[in-house]
Amino acid sequence: MNVDISGAKIFYTFPFDFPILGKLSISETMVVSWIVIAVITGLCIWLTRDLKVENISKRQALAEMIVDTANHFVIGNMGEKFSYMIPFVSALFATSVVSNLISLIGLRSPTADLSTEAAWAVIVFILITYQKIKAGGVGGYLKGFTQPIPLLTPFNILSELATPISMACRHFGNILSGLVIDTLIYGALAVASSALLGLIPGIVGNVLSKIPILSVGVPAITGVYFDWFSGCMQAFIFCMLTTMYIANAAEG
Repeated sequence: MNVDISGAKIFYTFPFDFPILGKLSISETMVVSWIVIAVITGLCIWLTRDLKVENISKRQALAEMIVDTANHFVIGNMGEKFSYMIPFVSALFATSVVSNLISLIGLRSPTADLSTEAAWAVIVFILITYQKIKAGGVGGYLKGFTQPIPLLTPFNILSELATPISMACRHFGNILSGLVIDTLIYGALAVASSALLGLIPGIVGNVLSKIPILSVGVPAITGVYFDWFSGCMQAFIFCMLTTMYIANAAEG
């Protein structure tokens, strides 16, 4: 049984090989990703229920504000001709934010697994390549690797491949590091709590030393940055880079 580099648990491995795909396993990342999809789908259904033209509810006002923000973000960064990208960028942002913040309820963030960001980055890379070929044709796309001089062709190819790798690793590194730091802080405070309260003599010290009292509160404060701020910021940065790369590729 194989475990990915970020330590996600394997819940189930199918006992037979699938054609082409080989053996498939259901990992913790996949299960939580399905939960994320269910949460986002449920929110979308709830927000768009009983829509009205007049006398709209607060729920509909929130839905309209979200749609308006998404429209301004994509069109403002990519131009009106890329309005068809609004659903994709919105879905990417929502998935990233919910995946990052789901750790607040004790589930392991799918974005703490490099395979999640790698899949997103591959999709973005395909869109970038498509826009470049659409703008200059296959010949123009291939010729671009030889600019400004043919000698730089290997470096231009590496630079092209570095785009999805850097996007995936940046997002993954920040989320995983926050998860690790939060865990270390919680563990350190639990040890400190046991050591300090264990100094109390008698049965009271024995009982209190087994309760991680110092772990209550402080991890929540650090989580404001590592979970809320960093999670939302990394989702924003990933989507910003996506829009910029695709828009620049379309310019040739």
